[in-house]
Amino acid sequence: MKTDYYEILGVNKGATAAEIKKGYRKQAVKHHPDKNPGDKSAEEKFKKAAEAYEVLSDDNKKARYDQYGHAAFENGGAGAGGFGGFGGGGMNMDDIFSQFGDIFGGGFGGSRGGSQTARVKGSNMRIRVKITLEDIVNGVEKKVKIRRKIKADGVSFKTCATCNGQGQVMRVTNTILGRMQTAATCPTCHGAGQSIDNRPKGSDSNGMIQKEEMVSIKIPAGVSDGVQLKVAGKGNEAPGNNSISGDLLVLIEELAHESLSREGMNLHYDLYVNLSEVTLGVSKEIETVSGKVKIKIDSGTQSGKILRLRGKGLPSIERYGTGDLLVHINVWTPQNLSKEQKQFFEKNISDENFTPNPSKADKSFFEKVKDMFS
Repeated sequence: MKTDYYEILGVNKGATAAEIKKGYRKQAVKHHPDKNPGDKSAEEKFKKAAEAYEVLSDDNKKARYDQYGHAAFENGGAGAGGFGGFGGGGMNMDDIFSQFGDIFGGGFGGSRGGSQTARVKGSNMRIRVKITLEDIVNGVEKKVKIRRKIKADGVSFKTCATCNGQGQVMRVTNTILGRMQTAATCPTCHGAGQSIDNRPKGSDSNGMIQKEEMVSIKIPAGVSDGVQLKVAGKGNEAPGNNSISGDLLVLIEELAHESLSREGMNLHYDLYVNLSEVTLGVSKEIETVSGKVKIKIDSGTQSGKILRLRGKGLPSIERYGTGDLLVHINVWTPQNLSKEQKQFFEKNISDENFTPNPSKADKSFFEKVKDMFS
């Protein structure tokens, strides 16, 4: 069983963002690889602290974790893998340093130690991918073509003479409190720790070129409009031999369905029937995201009645259930009647069978809305 994230950071569940950050920094400094060289146990605790902070520092992920625990991030759930999180099993030390390096302060910086060359991460790229309700039901794999920056063939780099490969330069400032030493990004290599040695023809000043590439994106079932996925390492590369690629951030755009509308995990369908059909009863074929199904409309069904088809909605992205399909019955009142049809209704306008007589079972509009959202 995985350890509770709050317990890992040594804070309670009601901790503020500042307390969570302070708890993470304390654990990160305590178990930092530079302070515990060769200690696998310390490295594992360092990773777990980063994993816990990655979730608890994000309001959306924190809310999911508070509600569902670790289950919210398993099997492709929100916050795991493609959702920008580490997912508990794929912690990468370089990702930790590049994402949370500023938390450590001047003592460690964003690299794996003062004697090693800094690692620079390339810029992220953002794209928008359109998907349908049918895609959302089972999940889908989309292939998209992107253009990203990569290092040109034949490019070579050398250690930056300004920062000696550290990516940072130390500055000493005289203040009223005494001499203060601060670290700043190297102005020559911009933090890469290396400068270009050989620039191939056709590349830019950093030895980079634009390359077109096909990327496969796995979109999990249950996603919704506005969700952002992450494909690690498919953003722009950065100059230098010791750099790592940025990420490809994928914004999901959900296309409107022709006859179904979405409300969370539930779907809504407006079914129009005529007066004769609801008077006598009828079977109707309607469309769902998994194919067409037949439903029975009993005689005497009132306009506004909602039929619930359980399990015919959309799956939860956290994998804890499937929504329903709510069929809204709308009785279509005829507008152009023949002489004979008018005579029929005139004859029956005062008949007791045509007189409204709602029972307690016939809920009001507001009661139906209340039930729909409960």
